[in-house]
Amino acid sequence: MTRAAAPSWPRALRLAHAAEYLDMGKTKFLELVDDGRLPRPVAIDGVRLWDRFDLDDAFEALKSATDAPPNSFDAVLGIKR
Repeated sequence: MTRAAAPSWPRALRLAHAAEYLDMGKTKFLELVDDGRLPRPVAIDGVRLWDRFDLDDAFEALKSATDAPPNSFDAVLGIKR
């Protein structure tokens, strides 16, 4: 199976494109930024920009966090991951 070609993304992304890059809405994206799971933007002359490489690193960290086996409390509640 071949993957569709991804668009050519610039290194620095404004909010709408940063959220789109991770295929999520702006509200969810900012929620993840606020709670520290995604990086904060860099302000350049008042323009907020997210570094695409930092977003990639944060996404890898989120993947690793969700790969963890369920804890005993999850088992009691019947939460499957």
